[in-house]
Amino acid sequence: MNDDPHAAAVARIEQALSRIERAAQVKVDANQAIATRHAALKARIGDAIGALDAVIAREADAD
Repeated sequence: MNDDPHAAAVARIEQALSRIERAAQVKVDANQAIATRHAALKARIGDAIGALDAVIAREADAD
């Protein structure tokens, strides 16, 4: 075992940094998944609004 307290402290800091980096990557991955889902839902809502607009326009023309 290394008796150098500085080396032990540096090792603990490096381990902590590694854990932080892994946690940050998990967060980035989750945010990317949310952004992808948001874009898909936004497109579907746009399509639905467009369809409703077409129905309203047809009804307005029929009157």
